[in-house]
Amino acid sequence: MEFLQFLSWACIVFTVGMFSTGLTDLKKMRASKSADNVQFLPFLTTCLNNLGWLYYGILKTDGTLVLVNTIGACLQSLYIFSYCHYTNDKRRVTSQTLLAGGVVCGGWLYFSVVLPQGESQLAQLGLTCSLFTISMYLSPLADLMEMVRTGSVERLSYSLTVATFLTSTSWTLYGLQLQDYYIMVPNTPGIVTSLIRFFLFWRFASVNQGVPSYKLIEI
Repeated sequence: MEFLQFLSWACIVFTVGMFSTGLTDLKKMRASKSADNVQFLPFLTTCLNNLGWLYYGILKTDGTLVLVNTIGACLQSLYIFSYCHYTNDKRRVTSQTLLAGGVVCGGWLYFSVVLPQGESQLAQLGLTCSLFTISMYLSPLADLMEMVRTGSVERLSYSLTVATFLTSTSWTLYGLQLQDYYIMVPNTPGIVTSLIRFFLFWRFASVNQGVPSYKLIEI
């Protein structure tokens, strides 16, 4: 029980720390009064992911999931509203945000109204959240392959890699302790991709010694 409590706090601290990396982009936007060179979709997809896991945590009555994803959803909403304020392409950003809002509403209706309450509802929601999380962890693979081809880690954030590794490991162990494979399995790819990133840093560090390391363009 004490180990589970430790893992719970580890999940909270590491995950909130990872979500807070977006504050760097927020600071850049406020300083330049522009959203240029800041990616919007990661904010939007992370917010969707947070809302899905928040609902799963509510149904499962898991306080750790509820707390972490409430904070995450609030931070991502802040980043989204800030991006909308500073971007010049407001039509595209607004349409993407409205589409995401439609997905949230449709998902809520399906899981709350169409599906009967109980194990089936929780299982389908857990599976949906798991698949979405896995897709987010695997999405940078194309960029990682490009880094292998070019031999440069200039676009890779070391601090975010460490945060992702600690967060993924904490949630994997937390899910294992709860015997909840919907939590454990989707975080395993996060560990794998983080280890790949660590290898790339080790492999190409000497190649990039003359280049300012770890730019703020994070993947």
